[in-house]
Amino acid sequence: MRVLELWRYPVKSLQGELLPSATVGTQGIEGDRRYAIFDAATGFGLTGRRVPELLFGSSRYTADGSVEITLPDGSVAADDAALSAWLGRPVVLRSTDESVSRRYESPDDFENDADWDPFEGAQGSFRDSEATVVSLVSEGTLRGWDRRRFRSNILLSDSGEDDLVGSRVRLGGVELSLTKRVGRCVMVTRVQPGGVEKDLDVLRTIHRERGGKLAVGASVAGVGLVTVGDELLPL
Repeated sequence: MRVLELWRYPVKSLQGELLPSATVGTQGIEGDRRYAIFDAATGFGLTGRRVPELLFGSSRYTADGSVEITLPDGSVAADDAALSAWLGRPVVLRSTDESVSRRYESPDDFENDADWDPFEGAQGSFRDSEATVVSLVSEGTLRGWDRRRFRSNILLSDSGEDDLVGSRVRLGGVELSLTKRVGRCVMVTRVQPGGVEKDLDVLRTIHRERGGKLAVGASVAGVGLVTVGDELLPL
């Protein structure tokens, strides 16, 4: 397996940016999920599960290292007021440098977006799970599904990443401990720009055929640089 694509998502649940190479630290790809949008009234971090509109915004880092959010109409959000106007509720953008709640929501009933349960997300970058700071998925595992549904950091050629869970691998100058298969939620069924339509059968199939899991989560055992084209080497 080789690296086909590298993705960084500066703001949780927004579209991300495609990279030719990436520095990987203990919190994953540098800058990944470093920001999140929070509901000012409830304190919950917002995700595409609860607020699907988020998936139509995009985020990237500018040359000076600041994050830039582009709204669906093509305008750049200047501040929290612009984000609030877009989402129709008071919201605030926060970074991992600030002390904020890590509470999110997920529905028990993904068929009807019902029975919303709160849960505590990871510390560090704004991730759902402590065990996953980098996520990997192969073309073979995707079986034709659009990779954007799964928001993995690393897209690999071929297949076989599931069989490596519990082991260490090297990608370029990075060493990863593959810790788990990634559980999937209603996010993978959501509409996204560019022709990704609502499709509940995606999650139904993952539950039926893969035990509700698709892609592999990893922690970082050795920091370094990974580049498109690097081969995945078991250690």
